[in-house]
Amino acid sequence: ALERAAAEASARGAQLRGGNMKPGGGGEGSSEQPAFGLGALKEQEVASEDSTDSEESVFSGLEESGSDSLTDEEEEDEDDPDSGAGEKPEGVLQLGKTVEKELGSSDQEGGLATDQQEPALGNEYEEDSSDEEDIRNTVGNIPMEWYEEFPHIGYNLDGKKIFKPIRNKDELDKFLDKMENPDYWRTVHDKMTGVDVKLTDEQVELVNRLQRGQFGDVNFNPYEPAVDFFSSQVMIHPVTNRPADKRSFIPSLIEKEKVSRLVHAIKMGWIKPRKPKEDTPTFYDLWAHEDPNSILGRHKMHVPAPKLPLPGHEESYNPPPEYLPTEEEKLAWEQQEPSERKRNFLPQRWDCLRRVPAYPRFIHERFERCLDLYLCPRQRKMRVNVDPEDLIPKLPKPQDLQPFPTVQSLVYRGHTGPVRCLSISPSGQWLASGSDDGTVKFWEVCTARCLKTLPVQGVVKSLAWNPSPTLCLVAIAVEQSVLLVNPGLGDKLLCGATDQLLDAFVPPEEERPQPVQWEEASGEEHSQGVRLLVRHGKPLKQVTWHRKGDYFATVVSDSSHLQVLIHQASKRWSQAPFRRSKGQVQRVLFHPLRPFFFVATQRFVRVYNLLKQELTKKLLTNCKWVSSMAVHPAGDNLICGSYDSKLAWFDLDLSTKPYRVLRHHKAALRAVAFHPHYPLFASGSDDGSVIVCHGMVYNDLLQNPLIVPVKVLKGHALTHDLGVVDVAFHPSQPWLFSAGADATVRLFT
Repeated sequence: ALERAAAEASARGAQLRGGNMKPGGGGEGSSEQPAFGLGALKEQEVASEDSTDSEESVFSGLEESGSDSLTDEEEEDEDDPDSGAGEKPEGVLQLGKTVEKELGSSDQEGGLATDQQEPALGNEYEEDSSDEEDIRNTVGNIPMEWYEEFPHIGYNLDGKKIFKPIRNKDELDKFLDKMENPDYWRTVHDKMTGVDVKLTDEQVELVNRLQRGQFGDVNFNPYEPAVDFFSSQVMIHPVTNRPADKRSFIPSLIEKEKVSRLVHAIKMGWIKPRKPKEDTPTFYDLWAHEDPNSILGRHKMHVPAPKLPLPGHEESYNPPPEYLPTEEEKLAWEQQEPSERKRNFLPQRWDCLRRVPAYPRFIHERFERCLDLYLCPRQRKMRVNVDPEDLIPKLPKPQDLQPFPTVQSLVYRGHTGPVRCLSISPSGQWLASGSDDGTVKFWEVCTARCLKTLPVQGVVKSLAWNPSPTLCLVAIAVEQSVLLVNPGLGDKLLCGATDQLLDAFVPPEEERPQPVQWEEASGEEHSQGVRLLVRHGKPLKQVTWHRKGDYFATVVSDSSHLQVLIHQASKRWSQAPFRRSKGQVQRVLFHPLRPFFFVATQRFVRVYNLLKQELTKKLLTNCKWVSSMAVHPAGDNLICGSYDSKLAWFDLDLSTKPYRVLRHHKAALRAVAFHPHYPLFASGSDDGSVIVCHGMVYNDLLQNPLIVPVKVLKGHALTHDLGVVDVAFHPSQPWLFSAGADATVRLFT
């Protein structure tokens, strides 16, 4: 190592001198090469070793000077450059000096340089990117504990020892230094070089940040927004479509080598095949001690018989006095049934074991024990390992079932009492609302502007817009009358055609008896739009239209067979379809496609065929009191809301019992509705909320309907314990209207 270091130093010196200066002081043009031989280097090493071993160096090489320490001989050489020119090669002996000193001494020794000499290079260690903080320590990155027992800490380029700094401070000096030195708290000891280093403010701040658990870089942001490349949801498509590697379908050479080694080992007999199983029969001792850890070969699922409990203090012939029963306890034990007694004997006391008589129930108990062992089956029941996640039905996500109403868009204000009923025109442009304040208001849907207010004499219980797009007619149930109103909104030709149809009625020659009275409006009522009045004898509860727009049905508060009446507007004719009453009727509906008529009583829903005039089906709602009813546009499914917070979905082709019962609301359900086109249905409740559900009905009869709750809509305030009283869907858009007891109508889109 010393030879190599000396050779590198001599080469560096020659390179710095431009390659044209001889070490002996020759000038320009001298062609002599420096006479560096192995012998000269070895002599020099011996001389340096002698000088080092003879006298102990006081220079540590770690003093404040920037260069390594110089020996006495080098100092003499420095004083007398002429004498040193012929004795020692420069490149070896002046390694401790800087490059600038080498250049200066070479100029002194060698005379003038040529004009073509290269410019002097700077300190090559200035731009050193080495991780070593102090290049004087040439030990390298090794544990410094190796040098604990030695006075030196490494070697310089001359091969001389770098001695440790003298650290002879005792505890008192350290304490005084701690008290007097204001920078003591920021001074650390460098084990690599053995010196005390004073930390700068930036280093102290870095240490404080690391101690607080922060990042070292001030500008580093640990809270960068994370990109969720791999989410918890399984994607259909892969993240990357990179084709397979070539190595995935080329036979592996490594595996080939492993197989060849295994084949060689089998051939050599190092790897032996498994021994074949011996077919010798095994015998088991049936009467052996039943060890619970041993598995009997006859039945692997054997469960050992339960052991009898060990006798306690009660069974002792001389039990402690607290176990002996008193006279009252003995009398109570004798009066109990044998099956109710905690134990089947009474503890007794005897003087000695000789006096203890035979146990009278011994044979009886042994016989019962044998019966237990013989008759009681001991079999290990294997639990079925079912993942709880598999029991939960896999429902689609609500965002996959859009569109459905999610936000409240408009509030229709103007009523002063609870709004009981809603109805939307077939075009979806107008909205009619009836309230307890005795008015019916007609609104424009998109602007929430009240276009017309119709005062009526009493509370509006129900209203229905004629579903026919060729008519502009609204049926309003007020007290004991049904008003047929032409609101005069929209197309004037449509309104005129409606009036012409109603005016074209020709009364029959013979008056037929009817359960109601038909009257034409006149005077002020006619100017407000009222065309006909159908007067019933009892208060009305509901009015609903047939899909063709000519027939409508009404429900009155009565217990007779005249609760339900069906009217024909064009002929002004009414009839009672039932001969006797089947209970208090709550709601009636026409089937949207077939000639069926739904009648909901408190507990049941009856489906009648109007053509055959017979009962087709009777649905069991499993509810205490039905409040509302709606039919799916396809006609095969029905939903019923009840006052006991249930919503029952019926599949009419499946069963007379509910296919699904939903209990999402906390209070009574007041209204339910289906959307005419979208697979949506909604329910309004007295808890002030409207729950929108996705209800997909499939054409495949083998596939059950899909019912998924998708949104809870809130906005209505509770008034007198009433919340949402009525709900209705827009005929073409996925919008929902709700009427509340807080005198508002709200639109959710």
